[in-house]
Amino acid sequence: MEFACNVVREAGDFIRPHFAKRGLTVAEKSDRSPLTEADTGAEALIRTRIIEQFPEHAILGEEMSDKPANGASPFRWVIDPIDGTKSFITGVPLFTTLLALEYEGTPIIGVIFQPILDQLVSSDGQTTRYNGVPAKARSCSSLAQATLLTTDARQPCLYQDDADWDGLISAVKLYRTWGDAYGYLLLVAGFADIMIDPILEHWDKAALLPILAGAGITVSDWTGGPAGSGRSLIAAAAELHPLILAKLHPTKFADPSANSANA
Repeated sequence: MEFACNVVREAGDFIRPHFAKRGLTVAEKSDRSPLTEADTGAEALIRTRIIEQFPEHAILGEEMSDKPANGASPFRWVIDPIDGTKSFITGVPLFTTLLALEYEGTPIIGVIFQPILDQLVSSDGQTTRYNGVPAKARSCSSLAQATLLTTDARQPCLYQDDADWDGLISAVKLYRTWGDAYGYLLLVAGFADIMIDPILEHWDKAALLPILAGAGITVSDWTGGPAGSGRSLIAAAAELHPLILAKLHPTKFADPSANSANA
């Protein structure tokens, strides 16, 4: 854990001078997402530190080729050097660096670091800490009192599987796009109640799973299945999670609040 926290802070030191930098060169990847020298440089730095410390471990990163394990090591590091590059290139400090350690494919350590605001979330899947202090989801049992976050309000996949996304956002108190991994940081820190991503890559998600588990947050994929195997994520306090599924997929999930009212 100490190694992971130290290396993301070092990556933050590399990233920070590039933030809000006029004239920053922004390339476009094959999926049309942006890429900067801060992304590639930060990932290269993290990879170098991992190889120095754990040369036998495998590495998966967003911006560079996979590094296979040396021998039969069951450990793999997963890196997203700048999660939220669109925020980064527009001078918005809602991007983060993500680092996870997996054992036999299961994330066992996760770290989120926001280098401009100096916010660090770390977890071993049992205890999650926000800037060194144990963190838990805040109590919220009603969608009408909940703050809902997502990454991009324009994504067509918010309506995949005939989801009633409009019904969900109309049911909550506050709906904002303070998303990417920073939304999960806000969830763990107690500033939000729901964070939803209808589509994620593995490097987006690996660090989040132990962090959310250690904070007592219930997770699933878009349709209520296991979060670990899907490419989507619904994260919320335990009392809210079934209400979210019932609102998104009313033909599949019963509304527990309606059952309580009829009791």
